[in-house]
Amino acid sequence: MPVADADVVSVAELDRRLKRAVEGVSGDVWVEGEVTSAKAAPSGHVYFTLKDEREEAAIDCVLYRSSGVRARALVVDGARLQVRGRATVWAPRGKLQLVGDTARLAGRGALLEALEALKAKLAAEGLFAPERKRPLPREARVIGVVTSASGAAIHDIAKVAFRRGGARIVLSPALVQGREAPRAIIDALDRLERVADALGVDAIIVGRGGGSSDDLMAFQDEAVVRRVAACRVPVVSAVGHEVDVTLVDLVADARAATPSQAAELLVPDSASREADLAQLERRLRRAMAARTVEDRTTIAALAQRTATIRLTVAERQQEVDDLSSRLFAAATRLASRRRLEVDRLHRRLAARHPRAVVAASSAALGPLEVRLSSAMRARLEADRARLGREAGRLHALSPLGVLGRGYAIATTRAGRVVRSVADVRPGEPLAVRVHDGVVAARVEGVEPGEGAS
Repeated sequence: MPVADADVVSVAELDRRLKRAVEGVSGDVWVEGEVTSAKAAPSGHVYFTLKDEREEAAIDCVLYRSSGVRARALVVDGARLQVRGRATVWAPRGKLQLVGDTARLAGRGALLEALEALKAKLAAEGLFAPERKRPLPREARVIGVVTSASGAAIHDIAKVAFRRGGARIVLSPALVQGREAPRAIIDALDRLERVADALGVDAIIVGRGGGSSDDLMAFQDEAVVRRVAACRVPVVSAVGHEVDVTLVDLVADARAATPSQAAELLVPDSASREADLAQLERRLRRAMAARTVEDRTTIAALAQRTATIRLTVAERQQEVDDLSSRLFAAATRLASRRRLEVDRLHRRLAARHPRAVVAASSAALGPLEVRLSSAMRARLEADRARLGREAGRLHALSPLGVLGRGYAIATTRAGRVVRSVADVRPGEPLAVRVHDGVVAARVEGVEPGEGAS
């Protein structure tokens, strides 16, 4: 059926109709979601995507500069925002988008929370520790590259490497975005390591030529991060741009802002090195010339001084002769004194020889022994005489001696000595001690004597 010209509309007219329809349906609305692919334009506008984590849904958004600095500052990847605005169709691209006029935080996005948790876990295991990072080779001859075979990254790396020093590039191609990218990157690293020894691979560059935060998710994958950490050769991460920091950047031995910079880190600039060597050669020549002039001046001064060196040596020899004579005389005097001292000590030692000491002591002991015997005999005679006198005196005072002269001692049963007739009673037994024994007696009667009162 033929179509009338009145039924055909232009693309712009269709965009306008869609825009009116969308704006009429949506009106002003608050929309909540997680921010991804945030990008600030030089104009001051901020472009981003709001994703629904619970469903496969997303919408492109823009906050114009007129929306305010505070609202635009909230737009960062991973943040969860509530954006107020109106849905519309942008005619130049025919794209549905939400034009916001303000925004407020609604919490952290699930993706950001998961990345932060993974980052904390890997950091606790020490995978990001500075001490485990290996130094890069000073001059890499063979560089392995894991990136897309059709991307700009491999061309930038090869161009810089060939321009600076002609290093060999070994490409192990891999997908660098999408769901299959993590497995592809790991397989690419495995392939490189299998041929690393045979090809002499000095370092590996893992990267891509930038992209949104969604595009870089393969380099946030835990398996990829652990595989990079386990590489046997140093790894340089060149993922995204300076503002994009992925977990692979943190675990790699070095990080480059771009693939080109990664190549610059590994391949020294031959032209710059030649210029440096030429400058060092010029400096060395100038230094050698200056040193030659200095040495010639020193030699001339030494030549002048050698004219008087013989006189100086002769004077020193004379001083040595004088000191030698004085030393010999002093040594002779000292030796004489030492010999005299030794002779004196020999004489003293001979006088104190054990045989001489024993002989002298024996001679001195002879008279002493005679004197000791005489003194002992005299002392014994005197002690015997004194003992006899004392024994006589003791015998004279002894009660037994008195009893021997006819006296007796009477004692009561209680052992008391009877000194008076008052000490006994008739019929009381007594013990009478005489010089040769004891007589038992009994009191028959008591007769007071003249001395009784």
